[in-house]
Order: sequence, then C-alpha cells, then structure tokens
Amino acid sequence: MEELGVIVDDTFVYNEEKHLTVMKTSLFFAGDGYTVYDCKGELVFRVDSYGPDAREKDEIVLMDAQGKCLLTVRRKRPSLHHRWEGFVGERTEGQKPIFNVRRSSIIGRSSMTVEVFKGSGDEYQIEGCFGNRNCTIFNAAKEPMAEIKRKVDATTNVVLGKDVFSLILKPGFDGAFAMGLVLILDQINGDSFEDDGTEMDPTAGD
Repeated sequence: MEELGVIVDDTFVYNEEKHLTVMKTSLFFAGDGYTVYDCKGELVFRVDSYGPDAREKDEIVLMDAQGKCLLTVRRKRPSLHHRWEGFVGERTEGQKPIFNVRRSSIIGRSSMTVEVFKGSGDEYQIEGCFGNRNCTIFNAAKEPMAEIKRKVDATTNVVLGKDVFSLILKPGFDGAFAMGLVLILDQINGDSFEDDGTEMDPTAGD
C-alpha cells in the first residue's frame, strides 16, 4: 500500500472515491472539535476538543470512531510561517514526525507545502481558500488527491454553513492523513485570518 501514499492508517484508504461530511462540534471557539461521517451517517473520525485550554498546547489528536488515537498534529515553535508537524498515534517525547506542513516558499503562491518523511518522501501542495471551504490537495504530479468543498443539502439544494463541509478523498489517499491536514488548515485559518475568504498568504509571518 506504500505506493498509494498511505501515511497514517491503511484502514482509511479506499478503493473508490469517498465523500466524508465534516462537522464542527462547537461554535463557541474557533477549532473546538470535529466529527466526521461517511455517506451512510457512520462516524469515521472525531476530535473531542481543542478549545482555548488545549490550543495553548498547540497540539491536536485525531481519533477514530472508537477513540483510538490515529494522528497528532503539533505546531512547531519557534517557527516562521506556520509550520506544523504530524505524528502517528498519540505523540510521545522524542518521537519523530512523519510529515510537516509549511507555507509555500514560492513567492506569490497562496499555498501550503506538505513534506512527507515516511516511505517515499512524497510532497503535496494544498491550494485554495480554507476560509471559504474551497481547497485541493495535489500530489507532486499535480493530481488532486483530496478536496475540501462547501456541502450542499441534497434535499433542498441549499449550501450549508461553513461549519459543515465535505472532504472528498480520491482512491488510494489516506483519509486520516487528509483529516490531519484539515485540522492544521483550520488552526492556521483561525489563528491568522478573518473568515472573509482571504487566501493563505505565503509571505505573512506568525
């Protein structure tokens, strides 16, 4: 499975395109928690809370439906330009990250670069505007591997609010890895930008 880009857990690698619904579990603070469901309404991932107390630790744990820790994402400090790291499971002292996320070094490029340390050392680009729930994760060949989109109610054809959105996974792309990137984007967007559609600015500092 390594050649398919498995990063965290092959349980969440699918043979067909997978549409997940991502929901914020609290509206009181930016980034309080998430629940993620599949098209059958079954729970896939959850983040219980990373409200004001947890945010001071700059560390978020992604769990599966049973509460197993799949991935820890952590803000690297000190760091310019919002650099985050990802660790398999619940991070322990001295554990090495399996990927990091940083602002693109390309001037004028509103994107994030994801560098993978595990396996073949793949690199991904995240382009678009997370504040508007409109992002795409591309692999090195510029093929879309996952998309974040506004969710439309199938019965009324009404676009839902930004606290409920779709995460679309292409075949072979690890859903846990993708959801970890969503958590990082949410933190960066909440830390630095008003929710007005402003795109990620690669030249802005912390």
